This record gives sequence, C-alpha cells and structure tokens, in this order.
Amino acid sequence: MKNREQILGQEESCIEESGDSAGAGARSLASQPPRYQIVTIATARLRFILACMAVSVTVLASGSKGNCTLISSNATRLLVDAGLSCRELLRRLVRCGESPRGIDAILISHEHGDHINGLRVLAKRLRVPVYMTADTHEAYRRSARDSAGHRVKLEGLETFRAGCGFQIGDVVIMPFTTPHDAVDPVAFTFVSEGIKVGICTDLGYMPASVRHHLRGCHVLMIESNHDVEMLRGGPYPWSIKQRVMSRVGHLSNDTLADFFATDYDGGAEFLILAHLSEENNHPEIARMTAERALGEQRTFVRNQVVLASQHEPLPPIRL
Repeated sequence: MKNREQILGQEESCIEESGDSAGAGARSLASQPPRYQIVTIATARLRFILACMAVSVTVLASGSKGNCTLISSNATRLLVDAGLSCRELLRRLVRCGESPRGIDAILISHEHGDHINGLRVLAKRLRVPVYMTADTHEAYRRSARDSAGHRVKLEGLETFRAGCGFQIGDVVIMPFTTPHDAVDPVAFTFVSEGIKVGICTDLGYMPASVRHHLRGCHVLMIESNHDVEMLRGGPYPWSIKQRVMSRVGHLSNDTLADFFATDYDGGAEFLILAHLSEENNHPEIARMTAERALGEQRTFVRNQVVLASQHEPLPPIRL
C-alpha cells in the first residue's frame, strides 16, 4: 500500500522528470502566460490531492431493479452486491473511470435477485473471491442456474459471519445483521486509513445493533425506500404493501427521518439516500424529509444529502 509520503515522492519525481526531458516541459510552462501557469499548477495539485484520498464510494446502481456499489481505498477495490447484469455493471464501471481488472472481491449482502442477479457471470468474468454468509450461499446455490437450467458452482467462495470482522487488502470490513426477509441478511461498514463507510439498505426498522454499527461513519449510504402514503395508495397488491411496511421490509422516509432526528451521531460528511422505490417514492420527497430531520446538523462540510439512482451511477464520493 502506498502511503501519502510515497505518493508525494512520486509526484515530485514526476515533476522532476517532466522538467528534465530536454528541459522542454519546464521551458514550455515558463514561456506561458502567468494565468496558464496557475491553472497548470492547480491541476497538478488537484491530481495529487485525489491520489492521496484514502477512500471513495461509487454507487453504480441502487433500487429494486439492481444494486451495486464500489468501495475503493488506496490499494483495494470492492464491489458490494451484483444485482445488475454483468455487461451493464462493467459498462458502468468503465463509465466511472474504473477498470474491471482492478476489482479485488465481491461482497454479497443477501440472496434477493436485485442484489445477486449478475453474480454468476460477473464472478466468472472477473475471477475474484466472492464473500457471503454460509446461509446466503446455500440459498443462492439452490436458486442459481446456468442457461441450460443446471445448478452452478460459485468459484472462489469465501464465507463470513455477521458480527465477525475480516480484512481484504487494506480495508477492514464488519458485516452486521439487518432485519429483512432474507435468510441471513447483512449490512457492512468499511474502514481504511481512518475513514469509515457504512452501507445499510434492505431493513424494516433500525434496531439498536444497527444504530451502533453506523456510528462514526464518514460516508453513510442508507435506505430511504418509500413514502408511506404513496405506498398505501400505490399500485402494489396489498400483500406486497404489507411486506414492504413490515419490520422485515424496507425503511420508509419517515423511519429514516426519525433515526436522523433522534439517534444519528451527525458526523458523516455525506449521506447517500439509497434504494428509493420508483413506484412509491419521489427523490425530492425523500430528500426534503431527510433534510428536515437533520435540521441544523447540515452544514457545508457535514451531512450533505445525495440521492442514489437506479439508472445512473453517482459521481464518486472521495474522502
């Protein structure tokens, strides 16, 4: 892993090399107008700052049609869930400036289709370890089949248990149980270089254990699935409405707002509202409900609210 001193050394080396290449680079810059020199120096500094950033979060997709998020540190790239098709997921990675070859592992939160639909092909394509709980893998194994209808074996499987942390590269990962109607659902926190990221979606309410794990996050991606009145008056069958509103369903805007107002520690720089329902929510309703609950906790440097989308990746959030 490259530390900041090594990166700084490389930056200085690059500047020296560019200046020593027959002197052309230095003379070229020196011969430019002062305004051009300032812009060029500012660009170099920006590149250096981005290189020093320890962690970035890129939400490739979030919603009932597919979920996937990229967590990047200085040395490690992790995909959380694989609910998009392999082709679409790779397309979005490239669109965000990420090479699929740089992925180190895939982590799966639970076995529902919007989190695993692209897993079989993606894991085969990338040839990287896939991490999930043993119970989640058993549920996946029973349902996953190839185009001929045969059951498939997941290569490179690694299992973990909720509540037991583990490490991949320079990222320490803590999976923890969430209340959702899957066999063994988990959410995750990721820590690298002192930066903590939480990804917590697909849960019906906020138990004390979940609130505990989410304390101290610098970036928190959390579910704001539905507006209760829109859901009640929406097109879903009543059985599905009951499931979504149950304690093993999905967080409503109001439930998340209650967490923000009463038990959230207020320390995140970015709050990503995720898994918004396209039928039973509206982005601005979700945003206004969250921002109203946050109140004075929102500043220019704390609790900036952004919304994840089903159809477009979010620009990377870098810390």
